[in-house]
Amino acid sequence: MARKGYRKPKAVIGDPTDPEGFGVWEPRFLEWLLVRNYSEATVRTRDEQLRLFFAWCEARSLTRPRDVTKPILESYQRYVYHLRQGSGRNRGKPLGFQAQMGRLVAVRVFFKWLTRENVLLWNPASELVLPKVQRQLPKYVLTAEEAEQVLAVPDTSQPLGVRDRALLEVLYSTGIRRMELLNLTIYDISEERGTMMVRRGKGGKDRVVPIGERAMMWVRRYVDEVREGLVVAPASEYLFLSHHGDRPASRYLTSLVREYVKASGVKKQGSCHLFRHTVATLMLENGADIRAIQELLGHRSLETTQIYTQVSILRLKAVHGATHPVTRELLRPLKKVDGVDEPAVTEQELRQELLSEQNAELVGG
Repeated sequence: MARKGYRKPKAVIGDPTDPEGFGVWEPRFLEWLLVRNYSEATVRTRDEQLRLFFAWCEARSLTRPRDVTKPILESYQRYVYHLRQGSGRNRGKPLGFQAQMGRLVAVRVFFKWLTRENVLLWNPASELVLPKVQRQLPKYVLTAEEAEQVLAVPDTSQPLGVRDRALLEVLYSTGIRRMELLNLTIYDISEERGTMMVRRGKGGKDRVVPIGERAMMWVRRYVDEVREGLVVAPASEYLFLSHHGDRPASRYLTSLVREYVKASGVKKQGSCHLFRHTVATLMLENGADIRAIQELLGHRSLETTQIYTQVSILRLKAVHGATHPVTRELLRPLKKVDGVDEPAVTEQELRQELLSEQNAELVGG
């Protein structure tokens, strides 16, 4: 059995003695990415995705970049399309188009680099048509009551329970991503300003986000009462630490949050991103501006944020209830007039109210 923290050595790519093989050019490509300040996570992901492609090539006696043609890449694309996931809850299910896109983009970028470096005279991946990835609505979003149920699960009488409550509160208060949470340091939170610095988020961008008072209280308690007991030499600056004293692995955090969601009794599934969807949806329903949510979540494009306008349907329900010929009569409040129930709000008043709201939106927009 492998010891804790042991990492299996990476498999050798192709023939290491071949000066024109994949095993020679792939390390140079990864170095090129690092020199141009691509994040370590991006470089690691590119390495993993390319190794899957090289293994597929080796099984077909393709060991050099010059052996690869456009028809071969199209064959690999069909292979990826028919792949089935081999582990986890989705075992046996096909790869999602986002995962397929990741594998193909890595290959396309690699061959583009080879052409730029004059290793190849032409790029066989230049005309490779990538799959169309549709932006889907979040499958699950917590209500405010359900979010509170999840937050109440950690046993705060135990040190790790305090840590877990603090990190859940941070996720719920700020909507940051999993890796952004793991990369937080003790210097990134300003209690005086009530803000948190998110460093090197997606795309390598920094941003400052507000953090709520309750989340700040739990972080303060965790730092004062628990964190010092977890730190081991050399002292880590990361805010949230594992019981080994180092930064938790991303998979560990995913499993931790998922188990808390499951233990809460909420009939919804998800992990860290579930809180991100919840924050955006609840803020939008409570009147937050879509651009403010974009800034909070660190989205590059407003289109990414606008997906939550389709999840939040409170406004649509209100309009539907006030204007649909069936639900309008059922939802309008009643009042007693000479012992008879009559609508407390007339149809004309409802129309006038909606018209006023629409005019106000036009003026404000």
